[in-house]
Amino acid sequence: MITFHKSQLTWPKKKSLPYIFCKHASLAHDWSMARNIFANLWLLGQYDYFCSHQVAELVCKMAEGNNTDLSSLQTEKLLQFQDLTGIDDMSRCRAILEQHNWDIEVAVQDTLNEAEGLPSAFNQAPANRNADNLPVVNTGPSYQRVITVMRQPQGLQPQGLVGWTFYIFLLPFRFVYSTLLDLIRFTFRLFRPDPRRALTDPVGDVMRFIKNFEEAYGSFHPTFYRGTYSQALTDAKKELKFMLVYLHGDDHQDTDDFCRRTLCDPEVVQFVNQRSLFWACSVSTSEGYRVSQALQENTYPFLALIVLRDARMTVVARIEGMVEKRFLMDKLNLVITDNEASLMLARADRQNRDLNQSIRQEQDVAYQESLRADQEKVRRKKEEHERQEKEQEEERNKIIEEELHRENIARLKVELSEQVPDEPTADSVDCIRIMLKLPDGTRLERKFLRNQSLKYLYYYVFCHEKAPDDFQIVTNFPRRTLQCQPTDEVPEPPTFSEAKLGKSEMLFVHDNTA
Repeated sequence: MITFHKSQLTWPKKKSLPYIFCKHASLAHDWSMARNIFANLWLLGQYDYFCSHQVAELVCKMAEGNNTDLSSLQTEKLLQFQDLTGIDDMSRCRAILEQHNWDIEVAVQDTLNEAEGLPSAFNQAPANRNADNLPVVNTGPSYQRVITVMRQPQGLQPQGLVGWTFYIFLLPFRFVYSTLLDLIRFTFRLFRPDPRRALTDPVGDVMRFIKNFEEAYGSFHPTFYRGTYSQALTDAKKELKFMLVYLHGDDHQDTDDFCRRTLCDPEVVQFVNQRSLFWACSVSTSEGYRVSQALQENTYPFLALIVLRDARMTVVARIEGMVEKRFLMDKLNLVITDNEASLMLARADRQNRDLNQSIRQEQDVAYQESLRADQEKVRRKKEEHERQEKEQEEERNKIIEEELHRENIARLKVELSEQVPDEPTADSVDCIRIMLKLPDGTRLERKFLRNQSLKYLYYYVFCHEKAPDDFQIVTNFPRRTLQCQPTDEVPEPPTFSEAKLGKSEMLFVHDNTA
């Protein structure tokens, strides 16, 4: 079991960290890896910056399913990347850093670009982009500052009579040599075009230059933009920032001194990172050659400061030749100060446009809401009109149906009245005297033969003008309903005798619709 001695580590007052650390380390069954990670964190002084939960999660994530220990530098970069991006998943943070070769600056920039919906600077360009043109940049405004520092020739001036004689004697040979060399180069280019004209992988050109630069001069340098020249221009224009372009001449005699003494100087690095977006590439690559043709530099090292001015990306300064750090920073600061007003104006104009756009959007939203309200009123009015028309139509249909029903009832009463037999005489022996009371109080009296069907009683009541159309005939005592209406199931109701009615009966007509 691994024990941390008090002589080596001083535990914090809260015991949550050692408890969680030991717990996760024991679950991971890899005490050696857990100890290395925890010791790295402690020695780097990261405990006060990160909470115990993050440390415990790191221990667990690194110990589970991973047989390769992280170095102290990689562990520090992992924790810094998680803090800068706010990504809780430690395995995802490590995957992103591994994808970007543990370059934390590049990984953070690419992650933030993706979060903002911007295209990744690491997306490879299409295989064939020969027809792709660079964005239009104003390379020669009247207010452009051109700063050229020429190297002072050393030991090339002839000295004395012998020197001048030798110099004049070799002058024709040098002229012929340079002329022939230019003719050979011109002829060679006629039959074999410059391979740099074929643009195949602009992002790859930039990434290879950055890799070669770091191998030659170290990893401490201004933050390179990891994308094409066009992408850098687009981002600088969108973010309203100065863009500093550096064209690297591999074969120039001043390139190495400039990169070591000036470009990688800590003060220059801080100044460039704070004040501009920095893009660089070698002119020996297709992407660098294409930018070189657009900016038309004269010598190396070459720097161009580009900014949005008069609604166009404009080269406001060109610095050519070997310059020292203080001279470079003074000139850049002067040019930035002179052109800061244009950026402030552009920011104000953009804010004004955003405000106007926001107002238009609010007006559009209000108009749409008003339009929807008007449409809703029209819809409701139409629905109300349709409802009223439907009710009126239903009322008309109901009246028509009632009229037809009355006509059918009247016709049926005429037909059924003809089927009612004549009333028996008073001296008839086998007859029954029926007294009826209608719902409105009207009393009826009628004689029927005992052997006649009760349907004639029903017809008699149905055909009376004061009788309801739908009714039942019931006895007084005991109360029962007489089945006197013919139906499909009982087409022939029983006779008066079968209904067991007496010689004289008092019956009541009940209205079914009442």
